Amino acid sequence: MKEREYGKLVAEMSPKSPIWRDCLNAFWIGGLICCLGQVFVNWYTSLGLEKTDAGTAASMSLVALSALLTGLSVYDDIAKVAGAGTLVPITGFANSISAPAVEFKTEGMVLGVGAKMFQIAGPVIVYGLSASAVYGLIYWIYQIMK
Repeated sequence: MKEREYGKLVAEMSPKSPIWRDCLNAFWIGGLICCLGQVFVNWYTSLGLEKTDAGTAASMSLVALSALLTGLSVYDDIAKVAGAGTLVPITGFANSISAPAVEFKTEGMVLGVGAKMFQIAGPVIVYGLSASAVYGLIYWIYQIMK
């Protein structure tokens, strides 16, 4: 069987993807996650926090909630329905850190949880820190030359 024939056979045998349903689920579940974040911001603001502090507290709450749901294997069930809707940056990032930690906890705290926790998120953290240092240096040089 040639490559072209094999590709045609795979296309015929593969189930059709329900793309419109998947997009709709990603949209509304991702929107619910964002609405939950806004509920947290409003709640923290009503407790007397400034808007920026309330936003920080809401982000921390979303991270903690997403890590908890990952540990309880609920986040994965939500992701099966929502797909990319669960990749709202802060909750998806918390999931990407906590999922490998939960998966490899049987290997111990250091070699399992500690080593695997940043396997996926590590490059993101390294790039973010490196980029912020470079941008900070450029900004500092710009301020000196001003």
